[in-house]
Amino acid sequence: MDDKNANGKLKAVLEFGPVLGFFVAYLMLKDRVFTIGATEYEGFIVITAVFIPVLLACTALMWKLTGHLSKMQILTAVLVVVFGGMTVWLNDPKFFQMKPTIIYLFFGTVLGVGLLRGRSYLQYVMDGLMPLTDAGWMILTRRITIFFFAMAALNELVWRTQSEETWVYFKTFGLMAAMFVFFMMQGKLIAEHGTDDAGKS
Repeated sequence: MDDKNANGKLKAVLEFGPVLGFFVAYLMLKDRVFTIGATEYEGFIVITAVFIPVLLACTALMWKLTGHLSKMQILTAVLVVVFGGMTVWLNDPKFFQMKPTIIYLFFGTVLGVGLLRGRSYLQYVMDGLMPLTDAGWMILTRRITIFFFAMAALNELVWRTQSEETWVYFKTFGLMAAMFVFFMMQGKLIAEHGTDDAGKS
């Protein structure tokens, strides 16, 4: 039991640690400029450069600890490398700020395609975690698809119209809080469409 709790805590650290570390580092270095070679880099760019290998290391440790990675974890790692790398290479923070938009659009689109085919791809991923009837899964999938597209639009609005610091706060706490509130609001759905048998449809 103790080992299970320890693994759970370590998993949480590996999952949320890099994001919180990025936030703390940003607060410390946001106003600094670093000269590397003949090029000046703002604190945001330097932090992004460090964040990439840290996230990859945590992702690798997560895989070693659990034996698997979710599709979202894999996609996040890939997009961090691609957009984070572009941010550092081109010395432009906007590419990293676009990453949440791409993630939400991708999953929203995948779930939307499933809905058009009369299927809940979300059920295939989360069936063991949240036992619902088939009708319940379809309702939840429609709601979370809309939520993903709304969050993609919101991220675009924030990073394009607000300051870099505001976006960092939004990315660190706003997106996480929105996801938490969304699932808290699904209590009625779970009560009406929940099933005691995870394998029941």
